[in-house]
Amino acid sequence: MMRKLTAYNFLTLNGFFKGPNEDINWHTHGEEEARYSEEALAQDNILLFGRKTYEMMVSFWPTSQAKELFPKVAEGMNTAEKMVFSRTPFEPEWENTQVISGDIVDQMHALKRSPGKDMTILGSGSIISLFTDHNLIDEYQFMIDPVAIPDGTPVFTNINQKLNLRLTGSKIFNSGAVLLNYQRIR
Repeated sequence: MMRKLTAYNFLTLNGFFKGPNEDINWHTHGEEEARYSEEALAQDNILLFGRKTYEMMVSFWPTSQAKELFPKVAEGMNTAEKMVFSRTPFEPEWENTQVISGDIVDQMHALKRSPGKDMTILGSGSIISLFTDHNLIDEYQFMIDPVAIPDGTPVFTNINQKLNLRLTGSKIFNSGAVLLNYQRIR
């Protein structure tokens, strides 16, 4: 049995996963969204990041501010097994982090075939687009915030083929955010 690969991303109503300056300050992350994050982290998936997302995550989750604002999420993020895809190898500063460089498509095929935990990509739009084109992602989870921004980066930038999805679940949060779960139609 192959390991499952899920992509999870926050999106604006107009389909952007980050703003023009790589920011996600438009994302609503209240108490209910924090509880959802705690539940997701309890699944103990390996967390996957591209280098930019990793740098953003490591600048927040290990801090005392993160531990004060979202103690359980911070603990989950900090103790989770993590992998970072990077063109250039580097020494990670976040605990339980492994750096993967080289042909990441081949490496992901090998990871999916090997025994172990399921994996979840957080953010990392270029990784999501690349893995989408190589049919590596099994499930997509989008947290759609009730906000539109003037400009940003769409989640599926530069995909080379049509992506057909089937809705498998949804959840509405009190903030107005909506979580949509999709499986790829093969």
